[in-house]
Amino acid sequence: MPDSRYSDLDRPPLSEAALNRALVRPGGLWTGVTVVESTGSTNADLARAAQEGAAEGAVLVAEAQEAGRGRLGRVWNAPPRSGLTFSILLRPEVPVASQGWLPLLYGVAAASAVRRLAEVDVRLKWPNDLLIGERKLAGVLAERADDAVVVGMGLNVSLRATELPVATATSLAIEEAACLDRDPLLRAVLREVEVHYREWTAAGGDAEACGLRAAYLAASATVGRQVRVELPGRPALIGRASGIDRSGCLEVEGPDRLHTLSAGDVVHVRPAE
Repeated sequence: MPDSRYSDLDRPPLSEAALNRALVRPGGLWTGVTVVESTGSTNADLARAAQEGAAEGAVLVAEAQEAGRGRLGRVWNAPPRSGLTFSILLRPEVPVASQGWLPLLYGVAAASAVRRLAEVDVRLKWPNDLLIGERKLAGVLAERADDAVVVGMGLNVSLRATELPVATATSLAIEEAACLDRDPLLRAVLREVEVHYREWTAAGGDAEACGLRAAYLAASATVGRQVRVELPGRPALIGRASGIDRSGCLEVEGPDRLHTLSAGDVVHVRPAE
């Protein structure tokens, strides 16, 4: 059978028209959903669009991504249509110091949506991973593009065990989730992101005032645990992850003092046990 969009019937393509009908509405955050068969990186494509003046609320979905990457340039890939790979363009009118909350906000929204539809216990690993147990289900990457922020996510949906990029990953299929249909999953994630984003921007980026910080802490798999933080060019820090500060940084109680770490400060955060 020749290769086509329908060659794997377990992995049907997304409908751009259906997604736009469901998500784009007057006064809503989402201004347009574009679905492409393949691209290098949805984040890179939307960053270019942002620099060319694209409006807030653009969504770019790729059925396959050839140069997907995570934080610190880590490579990420998956078979076509086996997951959700998409990015969104935001232009938040909140202080830059508060914008470190954006990937955390996205994680809270995505975890809530997946938990509700797929009926799996999704937790958040600071700064940018969605976990089931200790295994990575999804990753989030936020990048600045002039005065805009592009946030991307790769969510493993139907990957089989033999297709996982690393042994520490998982997928909704492997976890026997209640929903493996990418269309309602994508709609649910974007609707949750819109709700949280509206509340956060209305509060001027104050994660405490809008309830975002409390929601993040309630879903966190990091805060409250002994962790080993690998730092570039420095000895690892071992201590108790005690909280998230007003800027979205991780607070770790070390042997000598309290350390406040931004996502750019760390290579890995892992359980110390």
